[in-house]
Amino acid sequence: MKPNKIIIVTGGSGLLGKAIVDECLSAGNVVINFDLTAYESASENKIVDTTDYDQVKDTMQEVLAQHGRIDGLVNNAYPRTKDWGIPLKEDIKLQSWKKNIDLQLNSYVMCCQIIVDLVDNQNNLSVINMTSIYGVVGNDMSIYKGTGINPVAAYSAIKGGLINFTRFMASLHGKDGFRFNCISPGGIFDNQDPIFVKNYVDKVPMQRMGTPQDIAPSVKFLMSDGAKYITGQNIIIDGGWTCI
Repeated sequence: MKPNKIIIVTGGSGLLGKAIVDECLSAGNVVINFDLTAYESASENKIVDTTDYDQVKDTMQEVLAQHGRIDGLVNNAYPRTKDWGIPLKEDIKLQSWKKNIDLQLNSYVMCCQIIVDLVDNQNNLSVINMTSIYGVVGNDMSIYKGTGINPVAAYSAIKGGLINFTRFMASLHGKDGFRFNCISPGGIFDNQDPIFVKNYVDKVPMQRMGTPQDIAPSVKFLMSDGAKYITGQNIIIDGGWTCI
């Protein structure tokens, strides 16, 4: 049976990535995981450093040669330096800031550029950049009190930049039939400090943190033909966090 879509998911072995892979598989798609580790449920696993231009380009070319097309790319990988989470006002070094911008923001831009160049004769490409509510609003610093968790300034800069880059790509490539959208999750439960979880839950209107399964269905939808006239959008999935 012919697969519905050929979709690449970067970081498909991570917390959100696994749910995205599973959800896209449920629609009859071939889902190819680009990651440094494999996820057994993916249709295929490609061991790829998504910050390495040559690795990404060569592997996308391999997928294109194997399947004849690429219908979707979900930029979901989350590379970062070992000092990620150090408070900005104390110890974070400018070199670390620059490195994280390169690892996260620039690698997403790179993946977008490569795939557009490779599939320029197609008319059905859907690209999703996974972003965050903290690319849209500022951090509520009160939820971190007493937790030891430090909000990361580079994260907000990266996600905000990606949201507007996505709008630019949607505007530029709409004429080619390419669609570019963002999905911005709110806080996802990952066994964080119980104090943080309580602080978050007390604020969010739906009174719970999100789960990967709350996010993944929107990825499946944006990859589908049902979303064929949706581009340049940032879909916020946050239990109401940004509505107040």
